[in-house]
Amino acid sequence: MAKRPAPAPRAFQRMLSGRRLDLLDPSPLDVEIEDIAHGLARVARWNGQTTGAQIFSVAQHSVLVESIAADLDPGMPARWRMMALLHDAPEYVIGDMISPFKAVIGHDYKAVENRILAAIHMRFALPAATPAALLTITKQADKAAAFIEATRLAGFTIAEAEQFFGRPRLALRNLDALVSPMDATSAKDLFLARFAELESAMNHPA
Repeated sequence: MAKRPAPAPRAFQRMLSGRRLDLLDPSPLDVEIEDIAHGLARVARWNGQTTGAQIFSVAQHSVLVESIAADLDPGMPARWRMMALLHDAPEYVIGDMISPFKAVIGHDYKAVENRILAAIHMRFALPAATPAALLTITKQADKAAAFIEATRLAGFTIAEAEQFFGRPRLALRNLDALVSPMDATSAKDLFLARFAELESAMNHPA
């Protein structure tokens, strides 16, 4: 009697909303902002190697990067700011791998990340691919956020962080609040509030 073929390995993530996101072929219809916020608020930056009683979550990092991007380009339209806020949104499914490990894995990780990000963008009426100019600004903002987090939370000296990330010049007034680790519920609420503000600005441009 021939053996039955082994079932294919599970390639979807079940969300608390009941949605199932297929990592190999993600559909925008399976993306919910509540799931994204819930997941990102529980994913730790720096593999959790930060000071304080709480982790510094990817949800907080996302709000920080969006704020820095707007500081770098004060005229940035709301839809671009939304894309900056969502730049790490795939990590609600795949987690936050530190850059050295991403370098070890190579292009396979990036391909999965890009597919999920495209589905997220389309779910919220954004271009599937990030425009080149915005990608440049977002990377600058991401590096600036990394410098701030590294020196304030992750134990890096200023000289060490400057070597890896460069030293940003920013004029953010609420920086202390943005880099103060918070509990998961507060981080989720912070992310959702900023998402709602940007969505409203997109739908009702001045």
